[in-house]
Amino acid sequence: MLYSKLFGKTVREPPKEAQMISSKLLYKAGFIRESTAGRFFFLPLGQIVQQKIIKIVKEEMDKAGAQEMLSPVLHPLELWKETNRTKTTGFELMKVNDRRKTEFALGGTAEEMFVDVVRKFQISYKDLGFNIYQFSLKFRDELRARGGLLRVREFIMKDAYSFDRDEKEFKKEYQNMWRTYTNIFERMDLKTVVVESDNGYIGGEYCHEFVVESPIGETTYLTTLDGKYAAHQEVALFKKENKNLDEKPLPLKEIEAKRGVTMEDGVKLHQKPLWQQIKDVLFVDENHRFILAIIRGDLDVNEIKLKHIAQAINLRHATDDEIRNIIHSEPGFISPVGIKKIIDKNTKLFIVADDSLKGVKNAYGGANKNFVDLLNVNFKRDYHSDIEGDIALAKDGYLSVDGKKLIEKRGIEVGNIFQLGLHYSSIMKDATFIDEDGKAKPYYMGCYGIGIGRTLATVVEKFNDNKGIIWPKSVAPFQVHLIGLDLKDE
Repeated sequence: MLYSKLFGKTVREPPKEAQMISSKLLYKAGFIRESTAGRFFFLPLGQIVQQKIIKIVKEEMDKAGAQEMLSPVLHPLELWKETNRTKTTGFELMKVNDRRKTEFALGGTAEEMFVDVVRKFQISYKDLGFNIYQFSLKFRDELRARGGLLRVREFIMKDAYSFDRDEKEFKKEYQNMWRTYTNIFERMDLKTVVVESDNGYIGGEYCHEFVVESPIGETTYLTTLDGKYAAHQEVALFKKENKNLDEKPLPLKEIEAKRGVTMEDGVKLHQKPLWQQIKDVLFVDENHRFILAIIRGDLDVNEIKLKHIAQAINLRHATDDEIRNIIHSEPGFISPVGIKKIIDKNTKLFIVADDSLKGVKNAYGGANKNFVDLLNVNFKRDYHSDIEGDIALAKDGYLSVDGKKLIEKRGIEVGNIFQLGLHYSSIMKDATFIDEDGKAKPYYMGCYGIGIGRTLATVVEKFNDNKGIIWPKSVAPFQVHLIGLDLKDE
């Protein structure tokens, strides 16, 4: 390869909008160019590196017993409707119609497609388990594409799907993929932290992200000093100590409260600790159901946990107008006490209480009236919830469930593994295998993804200096660069 013939030369200055180190260096070195926002050309040098990453991934996946195939990029929209994911994706689904007016989704993820191809065969328990994977273009109409290759609207992903007889067999494959992913990233000199995370729009009950620690990463996670616990902030658990359970419950009292609408205003007026105040946050879900999240005053509501416990797909904060005219309460003075008696008839209100409230006696907070507060509010005496559980956001400095200090870190997600269980096979028709007893049963599934371009960018974020990119040997575009000096001087 002669550099003089290379398409895509180095330039001195990156584009003004480039903010990440990887964006700047890959642009200046002639590896990538942006087409439209979030869509990139991989120039010859960039394609060489991308293919080397794909080669590493393929070698490790094949070594783990997975089999490569390829599905169409256009997914029949009826498949996404079959699983109701036309409404539940975490990104805007891109759709097209062909000349026959058939509706398609541009593939953002491929669970339905892989279930569909497997159910075209008469699978027996003897055929299970197997893991099939592909390298394919994915399309996600992200609201804000930024960070160069780290957050894009079109990208190559390695996505794999495992099909097993039951959970016991699946767990073996899950650990197989865990080891495989660790090997993949180690071959690129990337040290990953395996972080418990939210399954989001993919479905299933649990999943893990492979995260490379970096201050520019979009993943916020909490870990302990010994590294034995690591979880995305969206799902992280922590210890909630009891506060004043020895106090005797006092009579409920309503008082005038000329204060502002913030929690701090309540503390200032009543001269009581923040943890003793009840925090009330009112949400509205996709079905126009009101969800009142109540929690100890010094904690924040974790919307991801709240979605799961309330079985909501989307949440937004209720407006002041809705609070006043539908709930008949007052912004900044909402209270669970008696709230269901004052709301509009036919309005659905679901109250979710964080389990931290069980550790507080004689709390205080609003009274559903302007400038009126309640004192000595006690859970299950003065109010009840429809459900209680953990809806609190973990933060730096909190204690883990086993009493160790949690440390907040940021990182770049380069891969993820999901337990899907029976989520897709139970809602898609005929997604079954014939078991030993002759009965049709849904297969037990998992899925496993790696973003190729994102991994490439992460390598650059981790390995660079003031002279440019320092490629790990395994993915360097070339091993040797010969430079000719004074070639006319024989």
